[in-house]
Amino acid sequence: MELQELRGRIDRIDDELVRLFAERMDVAAEVAAYKKEKGLPVLDAARERAKLRDVMEKAPEELQEQTAALYSLLFEMSRARQSRLLGGDSALVEEITDAIANTVPLFPEKAAVACQGVEGAYSQLACEKLFRLPNEFYFSSFEAVFSAIEQGLCDYGVIPLENSTAGSVNKVYDLMMRHDFRIVRSVRLKVDHNLLARPGVKLEDIREIYSHEQAIHQCSGFLQQCKGVKVIPCENTAQAAKMVAQSGRCDVAALSSRACMGLYGLQCLAADVQDVGNNFTRFICISKNLEIYPGADRTSLMMVLPHEPGSLYKVLSRFYALGINLIKLESRPIPERNFEFMFYFDLETSVYSPRFTQLMGELQSISEQFSYLGSYSEVV
Repeated sequence: MELQELRGRIDRIDDELVRLFAERMDVAAEVAAYKKEKGLPVLDAARERAKLRDVMEKAPEELQEQTAALYSLLFEMSRARQSRLLGGDSALVEEITDAIANTVPLFPEKAAVACQGVEGAYSQLACEKLFRLPNEFYFSSFEAVFSAIEQGLCDYGVIPLENSTAGSVNKVYDLMMRHDFRIVRSVRLKVDHNLLARPGVKLEDIREIYSHEQAIHQCSGFLQQCKGVKVIPCENTAQAAKMVAQSGRCDVAALSSRACMGLYGLQCLAADVQDVGNNFTRFICISKNLEIYPGADRTSLMMVLPHEPGSLYKVLSRFYALGINLIKLESRPIPERNFEFMFYFDLETSVYSPRFTQLMGELQSISEQFSYLGSYSEVV
């Protein structure tokens, strides 16, 4: 048999599959109407288990696993369609719709903004890229910034989330599980690390170098060349520069921004010592309330999924089916829950798209916990 003839047979089978799939989804809509009238839940787990056993028994033995995968996906799509028809997504969709309608058209120029560290920190530079006239308040830790937002001490907070060289800031992702906040904007900041010391100090005099652990990781190649030098992590790159300036010592230096050189009266012993020249850190701007500004084309979510095979696949398949691009996937262990994880997703999709609205309704039904963190745009 020729290839073209085989392909013709597949085309005819596919035509029939499409017709039957549409018919099956129409019946699912009728089931939704019946359940709505009778006040029944969408999920009938016993029925799905029995149906899955039945179709597997009818399939050839060598195709039983594939049949189970196919029908599990069909069940998911059927439930999603029924949920939409029953209006199960209305609460979140209404919240998002209200935020779009009630958020002012322009991102504020002035605001009280919480930053981690001290003056000169990269968080401050990111803040000033987001706001024209920010009133910055400095806190000693990332957790204190989240708390300042929750308690209403500041309107916004600026937090580093990931670096193009060193990867994710795990401490921040862990804090995101414990705090109530929304993301309203993000910004990418080019990061150039410099070795700073007090005036008159020479590079060969240095015995200790201070900086944040992310900066240390980003400059690992340079630091390996500094023989006999102890590298000491601290809370913030600007804090490291301030400590060196106030130390009175001639054998210490800091990996910090060029802005800190003038701010703390230091000199640069070595400029741009990061391993990769194209070094960017992404910061998120958080608030207590949901604000969605015009042009929002990125959405962040957190989800706890059932601890069973295929849970993550079911989520990813929704993104694929709706043509939504996944641009970030992060997982963090949940404290006191062995081998269970919180998944963090960044999606590239317009908040005004019908596909976005559909997705928001579908994801809640397949997760144990679902957190919509916000929809926003990114400043580059």
